[in-house]
Amino acid sequence: MPDDEQQPKPKKPKKVTTPNPDGEMSVREAGKKGGDTVRDRYGPGFYEEIGRKGGQATRERHGAGFYEAIGQKGGKVVKEKYGADFYEQIGHKGGQKVKQLIADAKAAAAAKEKDKP
Repeated sequence: MPDDEQQPKPKKPKKVTTPNPDGEMSVREAGKKGGDTVRDRYGPGFYEEIGRKGGQATRERHGAGFYEAIGQKGGKVVKEKYGADFYEQIGHKGGQKVKQLIADAKAAAAAKEKDKP
């Protein structure tokens, strides 16, 4: 979102109480409560926006090659943990999912065309 656009006005957060015998909440409960409050106040798209801004700032600070380097590092860890065949398996699953989505879209388009007068 460009800087010249105004942010939506924050909504008042809903009060949610978490029953706890000690009267205290865990760090996890507090984090969830805070996240829910932010989502309710600014909407779920807010997280996408701040993630995009964070990614742009990281790219400006470390350069575009930073993402390539951390991707390779993560890929190496996954390969060591699950083996090289893992990539073949997930690639096949992804391909099957895409194939199914295309078939579903074609069927929906054909049904829509059939229903036209």
